[in-house]
Amino acid sequence: MTQKTVQRTSTTESLFIAIQMDPIEQIDIRGDTSFALSLAAQKRGHSLWYYTPDKLSLNAGVVEAVGQPITLRDEIGNHVDVGMPERRPLSDFDVILMRQDPPFDMAYITATHLLEMLPPGTMVVNNPAEVRNAPEKLLVTLFPDLMPPTLISRDADAIAAFRETHRDIIIKPLFGNGGAGVFRLAEGDQNFHSLLEMFFTASREPVMVQRYLPDVRHGDKRIILVDGKAVGAVNRVPPEGEARSNLHVGGTAAATEITAREAHICEVIGPELRRRGLLFVGIDVIGDYLTEINVTSPTGIREIASLSGTDIASLTWDAIEQAHPSHASNGIAR
Repeated sequence: MTQKTVQRTSTTESLFIAIQMDPIEQIDIRGDTSFALSLAAQKRGHSLWYYTPDKLSLNAGVVEAVGQPITLRDEIGNHVDVGMPERRPLSDFDVILMRQDPPFDMAYITATHLLEMLPPGTMVVNNPAEVRNAPEKLLVTLFPDLMPPTLISRDADAIAAFRETHRDIIIKPLFGNGGAGVFRLAEGDQNFHSLLEMFFTASREPVMVQRYLPDVRHGDKRIILVDGKAVGAVNRVPPEGEARSNLHVGGTAAATEITAREAHICEVIGPELRRRGLLFVGIDVIGDYLTEINVTSPTGIREIASLSGTDIASLTWDAIEQAHPSHASNGIAR
C-alpha cells in the first residue's frame, strides 16, 4: 500500500481532524471533554472524522484506521451524525486527538507506538511517545517536593511499613482511572492484607500508596493546563462517606479559583509538559499537594465552562492551530 500524499493546511485554513476515542454514540455529552474539544473544532470550520482504537492498523508501513466523518450538535440524545465507514491513512489528517480513556494497558501502549510512526505533517495531541512514557501516576513522581508521601511498590512488606509510618493511607491501581479501585485504609482497618491480595491476584503491576490527605473533604481540584499554562479549574467534592471525589463516582463539581500554591505547582511542571509535547493536561491537587498529572484523556472542561464561563476548548484550539505548522508531536519525527 502506498502512502497517500495530501496537501497540508495552514493555520488560516480549516484543519482535517481525526478523533481517536471511545464509541461516540455512547458518551454523555454533559461532561465529555472529547465532545467539547471536537465541537469547538467544528465551530471553527474544521472537518471532523472519528474512529475507535480497535480500528487502528499498521498496513505495509502505513498507519491507517477505519472511521467515519461526523457532525456534532450540543443536544443531549441527538449529539452526532455519523457518515459511512471508510479506511484512510492517518497521514491524511492535520491533527489526531488521542482521547480514548484508559485502562493504560498494552492495547493503549500499542496505539501510542502506531501513532508515533506518523509523518511530521500530522500533529498528535498529546505526543504519543510522551503519553506512553508519562502515565499519570508515574509522571507526577518527577516532582517529589510537590507530592504527598508516596510509595509505588508491589512489595507487601514495604507497603506495610509505609502504612505503619503514615497510619491513614490511600491505595490505588497504578494504571486505573476515574476513581476505580481506589481504597482508603484508615488506621486500624483490618482489610489491609485482603486488599493487597486482591490487587496482586488481579494484576502483576505495583500499586500506588499515598498518605491520606484530610483536605480531600474540601475537594480534589482538577486544573487544566494548555501548553504548560493553567487555564481553568473545577473543584470536585466527595460525597459524605466517600474517599473519592471523581465525578464518575458521585463527586460534586464546584466553582473554584486557582490559589497561589496551585499556580506555583503549575509554574514548576509547565516547562516539562511543554518539553514533552503534552499540550492538553489535567492535574489533580488536594490541599497543597499535587497527586496526579493526567495526560491520556483529561476531563473537566465542560464543568469549568458551565461554572466559570472559561472556554478551555477554544484556548486548546488556539494552541493547536498555533503549533501545527512547526510541531514535532511524534517521537519518530524528531
